[in-house]
Amino acid sequence: MALIKEIDYGTPIRVAEKTVTLTIDGESVTVPAGTSVMAAAMTAGTQIPKLCATDSLEPFGSCRLCLVEIEGRRGTPASCTTPAEDGMVVHTQTDRLAKLRKGVMELYISDHPLDCLTCAANGDCELQDMAGAVGLREVRYEEGADHFKKSSDLYLPKDESNPYFTYDPAKCIVCNRCVRACEEVQGTFALTIAGRGFDSRVAAGPTNFFESECVSCGACVQACPTATLQEKSIIAHGQPEHSAVTTCAYCGVGCAFKAEMQGTRVVRMVPYKDGKANEGHSCVKGRFAYGYAAHKDRITKPMIRKKITDPWREVSWEEAIAYAASEFKRIQDSFGRDAVGGITSSRCTNEEAYLVQKLVRAAFGNNNVDTCARVCHSPTGYGLKTTLGTSAGTQDFKSVDEADVILVVGANPTDGHPVFGSRMKKRLRQGAKLIVADPRRIDLVKSPHIKADYHLPLKPGSNVAFVNAMAHVIVTEGLVDEAYVRERCDLADFEVWARFVADERHAPEMVGPMIGVDPADLRAAARLYATGGAAAIYYGLGVTEHSQGSTMVMGLANLAMATGNIGKPGAGVNPLRGQNNVQGSCDMGSFPHELSGYRHVSDDATRETFESLWGATLSAEPGLRITNMLDEAVGGGFKGLYIQGEDIAQSDPDTHHVTAGLRAMECIVIQDLFLNETAKYAHVFLPGASFLEKDGTFTNAERRISRVRKVMPPLGGYADWEGTMLLSNALGYPMHYTHPSEIMDEIAQLTPSFAGVSYARLDELGSIQWPCNAEAPEGTPMMHVDRFVRGLGKFMITEYVPTDERTTAKYPLILTTGRILSQYNVGAQTRRTHNSRWHEEDVLEIHPFDAESRGIVDGDLVALESRSGDIALKARVTERMQPGIVYTTFHHAKTGANVITTDYSDWATNCPEYKVTAVQVRRTNRPSDWQARFYEEDVSLTRIAQRLDAAE
Repeated sequence: MALIKEIDYGTPIRVAEKTVTLTIDGESVTVPAGTSVMAAAMTAGTQIPKLCATDSLEPFGSCRLCLVEIEGRRGTPASCTTPAEDGMVVHTQTDRLAKLRKGVMELYISDHPLDCLTCAANGDCELQDMAGAVGLREVRYEEGADHFKKSSDLYLPKDESNPYFTYDPAKCIVCNRCVRACEEVQGTFALTIAGRGFDSRVAAGPTNFFESECVSCGACVQACPTATLQEKSIIAHGQPEHSAVTTCAYCGVGCAFKAEMQGTRVVRMVPYKDGKANEGHSCVKGRFAYGYAAHKDRITKPMIRKKITDPWREVSWEEAIAYAASEFKRIQDSFGRDAVGGITSSRCTNEEAYLVQKLVRAAFGNNNVDTCARVCHSPTGYGLKTTLGTSAGTQDFKSVDEADVILVVGANPTDGHPVFGSRMKKRLRQGAKLIVADPRRIDLVKSPHIKADYHLPLKPGSNVAFVNAMAHVIVTEGLVDEAYVRERCDLADFEVWARFVADERHAPEMVGPMIGVDPADLRAAARLYATGGAAAIYYGLGVTEHSQGSTMVMGLANLAMATGNIGKPGAGVNPLRGQNNVQGSCDMGSFPHELSGYRHVSDDATRETFESLWGATLSAEPGLRITNMLDEAVGGGFKGLYIQGEDIAQSDPDTHHVTAGLRAMECIVIQDLFLNETAKYAHVFLPGASFLEKDGTFTNAERRISRVRKVMPPLGGYADWEGTMLLSNALGYPMHYTHPSEIMDEIAQLTPSFAGVSYARLDELGSIQWPCNAEAPEGTPMMHVDRFVRGLGKFMITEYVPTDERTTAKYPLILTTGRILSQYNVGAQTRRTHNSRWHEEDVLEIHPFDAESRGIVDGDLVALESRSGDIALKARVTERMQPGIVYTTFHHAKTGANVITTDYSDWATNCPEYKVTAVQVRRTNRPSDWQARFYEEDVSLTRIAQRLDAAE
């Protein structure tokens, strides 16, 4: 394997229908109109020397190294800022240009430390490369004043504050690439040029990088042409020797990365410019937080124990698999076929999720399989399938570039989906209008160079009332796109819906005071959405994790259909999936009522197709959901569970009930990287494999299927799909795959939307958005273009039903939950990286009014109590909150946020209502009883890990 080197065209290749043809060094070159001379030359294989230019940024023209001569023009213009024109004749190599470029390089080198042999960027430094390209062999200027020396022999100190990269001002050439990357690509505007003239230098504001507004996305490091900004991993280990393209295993954006390696050690993750989801950008998690894969906490040998009070015993894979299989067989013999089940993971690959549900259906003989998508986005599947005909978003991420109006509901893209959030912010800076419906003042409400046109601070639980009020305005003010509705939708359904939302009880004046939004803002936002041009809806868990989550998803689809905002560029309804493979785990048939491709298990023809290929008889009865499994376990009827890659004891609601269900089971098999909270109740632990240790595919929030490529052997001996296969074989149902590509071939054979997908096709195209079949051999970026998948769009009645969770004098506040940029989900991965320096613990955000009335000041330890339980955490007093509402994250197991969440759930899917919990907050000086027990158990786990380390 070799190191993958991507072409840098210097400036972006423009997209335009018109082309221009010019001559460069005697060769004819044709490029889209608006493309620079520099990029045109590079398309012909001619690299013009450059330092301030890179194709992820707009032309800047400061380094004066890319000079060219153009016949008929005076002077030597910069090729990066000169547009290519028809008939232009360009010379990139002349004696005059050589002399000018060499003189420019002399000036740069005269003011640069010449420690190339010991520099971390040696061999990967553009300044070094350009010195060679222009033939610079000596510098005529005597050593004089140096930009960044305090004295003749003392350089300004390096900024080592960021845990992942170093800033060395002595090596800065003030090319502005890092500053421009922070502005143009990331949109944080954290960097600037401080000083003037000879004293100019890059600065992270008035402080260091760690304490600045920098979000550590890595765009500045990627843009830097010298060793000024350098990864600490490169400084420690040196330059990589080979690389492979893979897909990030964090959020649902699905960024493509080059895993750059030394042998089997990852030394750097570099965002891949040809990645269709991220186009060369990244966030702090994907770019830097990969160290968990080699963390000392990794469990790399199988373990078993008879009872959860027994100590773990390390065993071979053969013994662990044989024991698990014998226990599952014993349970089914004693308690019946339906007494066991399985849970798939949205962190694992499509192929692994597919095998787990196949194991449950073919080897266990029931449909008791569910996935963590149950507790986040199951209402998306139900709501969008009901209204539009398919359980997925309608657009690709790139379509936001063409949106005129963006409605963000219950989502926080800059924290939860930061690469897409950066793209959205760029479109907003270009002039798109923004409506944010969220209880908190998230960053999108106001941040550098963007401001929401309307922030609608909905009270948690009032989403459906809000969407009905928006619809009321659109219908009663004649803003419906009647031609679209008449052509594309079921008119009878529309008329019933229109009469429903036109009722005066849905008017903003009636709804506004109830949901906490100014009626005038509601009306104005609805008008903007309906009349502002192409309008895109992006929503997250603030929509789905409610008792009316499915109703709200259907309400958003109603809005989009009524205004003609589905099936055209820049418009659509788009769920922002939380984990890397939420979409894929659903696609693969991980729900108890559906086989892959969202086909019901009761459909005889579908079931017969699977039975014929699988060689097994399948049940036509839907199985148990996660919540039902736990209920049945508490009742004594459910006894065994195979969990791959999930930590339901931390992530699922009402922790007391979850742990009671787990304690009641007789055989729980965990397959994971670490001894997580659920492992405390397990009887068999099988080592899991990280995304770096296996092949497969992920499907992101835009339905994009991307390759995951193994760059190191599994530390535990097997990839997750191989562990599932071993268990199935031991249970008596044979699986004999030799590579995940064979599993994908089977998926494609059985799943219409994946019919044209194969590893060969993915390698050829880079990635594919399903459906991919004979009608769409290269995939489908935009859904529902000419017609809806279900035929005619179906408007649904969305009656607002208030949640049963109500505030009282005892519990007067509403708690809602969410995520933060630096941490991910239950934190099992990110807590084992330097990301914890930004977020060491979960805190409670509370408005100053609520804090003052309770005698709470910033940093106080407070008790957070609900009807389900209580926890203790530190308070953060902030006006991001509104009075009456508090907020926390759930990334740290020791917090136990789900100890206090309720067991209320979505009426259609059982998705838990994480976003609405009535609570009280008061000062305290001790952890809760639950947290005290947690600390005791955590100490016990630490001792187990220490004992295993010692034994090894």
